[in-house]
Amino acid sequence: MGIAAVIIIAALSYFIQRSRPHRSAAQPPVARPSLVNCPLCGSRLAKGEDIATRVWRPMNVPEQRIAVYGCPHCYPNSEPGITRICPVCHETVPPTGHLVAHLFNLVDGKKHVTVTGCVHCVAYEPYKK
Repeated sequence: MGIAAVIIIAALSYFIQRSRPHRSAAQPPVARPSLVNCPLCGSRLAKGEDIATRVWRPMNVPEQRIAVYGCPHCYPNSEPGITRICPVCHETVPPTGHLVAHLFNLVDGKKHVTVTGCVHCVAYEPYKK
């Protein structure tokens, strides 16, 4: 009876180990893409990747101005084949440039960002007619 119990336990543990997906130490887990694209280069961000920004006001106001510098693919150094394009004027943004945007802190705790342009097109906006 004891031998039968040992065989059943060994068989169950064998099938449980075989049914679990296992990863070798050399293979990192697959990064799942998120639903966010970088506004400068258009690269799809993976989970855990953030867009570099700078906030000029405290976080407890409903609207604040921010600077968007880019994602890990285009800031501080662009990857090969990546170009930084302003979504407003469609001009190339230099590596030292950034986008100007407004961050809206909504009542339900969510955030919304509206890009108003790059440093060049926002700087000349009052002079446009």
